Amino acid sequence: MIQFSSTPHLEFPLDSYLTKQEVKDRIKRVVFRGGSTETGRALKCILREGFPGGRNSSVPEVLIIISDGKSQGSTVMPAMQVKERHIRVFAVGIKFPRWEELHVLASEPTEQHMLFAGDADDAANGLYSTLTGSVCSATAPGCKVESHPCERRTLDTVKELAGNYVCWKGSKQPNAVQASLCPFYRWKRVLIKHPSRCLRTVCPAPKLSLECSVDLIFLVDSSAGVTLEGFLRYKAFLKRFLQAVMGQDSPMNVGVAQYDSDVRIPIEVSQHKDAFSLMKSIDALNFSGGGTLTGRALKYIAQHGFRSTPAFADVQDYLPRVVVLLTDSKSQDPVAEAGNYARDQDLFLIGVGSSFMRAELTQVTGNPKQTVVYSDPQDLFSKIPELQRRICSVDNPEGCQAQSLDLAFVVDASSEVGLENFLRLRDFVRSSCLHFNINRDVTQIALVSYGSKAHTVFALDTHTSNSAVLQAINQVPFLGDSGSAGSALLHIYGDVMTVQKGARPGVNKVVVVLTNGGSMEDAAAPAQQLRENGILVFVIVIGDAQRDTLLRVAGSPNYLVYVSSYEDLQYYHDLIIERICEEAKSPVNLCKPNPCMNQGVCILGPGSYRCECHGWEGPHCESRVLRGDSPRSPVLPSHSNVQWNPRGLQHFSRAPQHTKRRVDQTR
Repeated sequence: MIQFSSTPHLEFPLDSYLTKQEVKDRIKRVVFRGGSTETGRALKCILREGFPGGRNSSVPEVLIIISDGKSQGSTVMPAMQVKERHIRVFAVGIKFPRWEELHVLASEPTEQHMLFAGDADDAANGLYSTLTGSVCSATAPGCKVESHPCERRTLDTVKELAGNYVCWKGSKQPNAVQASLCPFYRWKRVLIKHPSRCLRTVCPAPKLSLECSVDLIFLVDSSAGVTLEGFLRYKAFLKRFLQAVMGQDSPMNVGVAQYDSDVRIPIEVSQHKDAFSLMKSIDALNFSGGGTLTGRALKYIAQHGFRSTPAFADVQDYLPRVVVLLTDSKSQDPVAEAGNYARDQDLFLIGVGSSFMRAELTQVTGNPKQTVVYSDPQDLFSKIPELQRRICSVDNPEGCQAQSLDLAFVVDASSEVGLENFLRLRDFVRSSCLHFNINRDVTQIALVSYGSKAHTVFALDTHTSNSAVLQAINQVPFLGDSGSAGSALLHIYGDVMTVQKGARPGVNKVVVVLTNGGSMEDAAAPAQQLRENGILVFVIVIGDAQRDTLLRVAGSPNYLVYVSSYEDLQYYHDLIIERICEEAKSPVNLCKPNPCMNQGVCILGPGSYRCECHGWEGPHCESRVLRGDSPRSPVLPSHSNVQWNPRGLQHFSRAPQHTKRRVDQTR
């Protein structure tokens, strides 16, 4: 981003930030500089400096100039030189731009590269249309770019004859004047309209259906905080949603509850089997207007909301139970504990509200991905497809649900982080675990906290269910001394990601380090050791920190995420989980990390491995070889082959034709 006025100023180069949120946060901090409009000088800066932080010439270069189009100097020559360098130039006019100048700046065809920012939505739509139509691959599936007649407008000042009025002119004769008629002009601001053609991206209306079988309750806020207008909007939203998704043979059962200081369930789950009668019941709902006790309402629904669900059919007992909370008013009672209680009753919670409700809704759902926010009242109706996807994700949860993964979280519990921020880190780990199916066959999770020393809160094989892991996370102690990330990573290598502690050969292994970036100087070497042994190190750093040091720890910018504040951490779940899941699908080296204990050597075979043991025996060299004829516990030969499948180890013996079991006589 370059800000220009009398002189151009580089705000930040292209390679400064790794996430969209970081760029947005930096843009918010840009300070207005003022001065004259020297567009030509800004273009010369681009010609001289290029694209700061850019890549090689194979990457397309796109320049977006945002201006009122009224430059103090000439732009013709520098604009031509910029375009000759194959830089794609978009000219965005503000309010009432000078269109002739924007024509000079913009690339051909100008109707695609000139945009009007009097209406921000139109400008963004036009930019999206052009970028996806030419610079990037294509428009979204099913969408097309259409041209339509439009009008570009600008304000200008014109000289207008107001009429001829009597005036006096001097006479050549002394002491005499001559009356005459003089023209009178006035300057007038006029709106000039330019007929043109504009572009828009047109996408077909989504075809929705709730193919997933669920018991669904809409919990609607009817308190004074949402007002009568807001409550009527929720009723309209419910009707439009159900019209879009509820067919004749819909597999879902729908109920509606409303709350203020009290909770009522006017429409029980499964009370209506057709959309028409359900709509009539929704029409009959009345606004009540009491206090906003969202926490109380959630607990009530967890206890009583699904009692009427018919249980005579076997399948009904096992339908997922979904609660969609619709609210636009801050709760007057605590919601976090109530949300935890409802989730412990196996309810899948989804929160829908305006953007200022995001934090509270995330407390309710326990997961930002189950929070649907809208920017303005009309935007609520555009969220129908997203809500449909969220409801049906209960049957197909997002995350690495089908992938085997050994995952360890390493949490900075040092005094530099502080207790309040440590609790936010803990909440992040808790929310992240909701994305995984935790058991011996799919995902195993370990948790390590560290100060000056590392502390294993629980190992990979300690807990075998989501509920057990979530409960254990709440017990993580805050250590509060100095921090050493290096000792924590050494601890992970030697005491967590090992077969003895439940690590599974043939399963991808990921370590996620949550830190404020301090005390990382000693972490680069152990992090490299983990990577060399097939263990990915993912670093999430909150706040400002030394980029070079952190890059050495993460090993690559792809595994380093900057978060501007602890409060913003909750919005990074999607990014982190997506990258972890990508790693869970990558090929695995069965011998990395070494599954053989006691200095055993791992030898790869086709789809399997074996441990060559010295003085030890068993599939992983876990049992000491006893001297002489002493009785031994039955174990597999030391040259057993071990084959991995997602459900555990399979052992099959191979007769040692060419080798003999070696016994270490010194032991």
